[in-house]
Amino acid sequence: LREAPRHLLVCEKSNFGNHKSRHRHLVQTHYYNYRVSFLIPECGILSEELKNLVMQTGPYYFVKNLPLHELITPEFISTFIKKVVSIDLMELSLNLDSKKYERISWSFKEKKPLKFDFLLAWHNTGSEESTMMSYFSKYQIQEHQPKVTLSTVRDLQCPVLQSSELDGAPEVSCQALELFDWLGAVFSNVSLNNEPNNFISTYCCPQPSTVVAKAYLCTITGFILPEKICLLLEHLCHYFDELKLAPWVTLSVQGFADSPVSWGKSEHGFWKGGEHLYNFVIFNNQDYWLQMAVGANDHCPP
Repeated sequence: LREAPRHLLVCEKSNFGNHKSRHRHLVQTHYYNYRVSFLIPECGILSEELKNLVMQTGPYYFVKNLPLHELITPEFISTFIKKVVSIDLMELSLNLDSKKYERISWSFKEKKPLKFDFLLAWHNTGSEESTMMSYFSKYQIQEHQPKVTLSTVRDLQCPVLQSSELDGAPEVSCQALELFDWLGAVFSNVSLNNEPNNFISTYCCPQPSTVVAKAYLCTITGFILPEKICLLLEHLCHYFDELKLAPWVTLSVQGFADSPVSWGKSEHGFWKGGEHLYNFVIFNNQDYWLQMAVGANDHCPP
């Protein structure tokens, strides 16, 4: 039991209209996103605007055997960064004309010419087309589009939630932790019936609950930039601008298990578990719950 990995889950609540709300900062500083899912109860079809947003998540690129020194060349910086560059190895500020830069470049290029397979994505704020393919054309580079899965879940048993009660209320509403487990079961397509002959899962929906005729589930898988997730979160925040039957919707984001950091510069551990993820529960009064989880070797989420 001493070897069992620990897990950390932090839950908090706020309102999107609160000027102290940190929802945007937490999304923007969670850089390495592998999967984004949202669930909308009492919904059978997506609006065209939301569907277009999902389908336009944007490409990412796989570059094989890319030398590490390519990422600090003046050409790369002027093409993609266009601002001061820093290396977090020792929080060393990088000046392109300094001896430090020359030494780092020499170390990466000659002393220890490391090569890695990279996933790259670029948030292009200009009008020009992405130059990733042309810039890395001398290497093995492939363009990929995120995989989008759309489905309608029928007769879904959903927990009853109250935005003001993170810890739930007996026989009135469910806890945030219960919702977190339930979402994992829904996203994994686990049966929630707890039938006696089901030897795979005995999990059932927390109580109190209600059955919705249909719910819309969308999952995007790939390398997804925080800027795209911010747009999706903003759109879901406005979902209740018009009257809806659903009392809440959820947006869940999972990071790559082996990413170097979780949030910001917080080192991410991968030895006994690679999870780092967050989930928004967006209520129809603009309140929200934010749940952040990390695994065995990580510090507490921000």
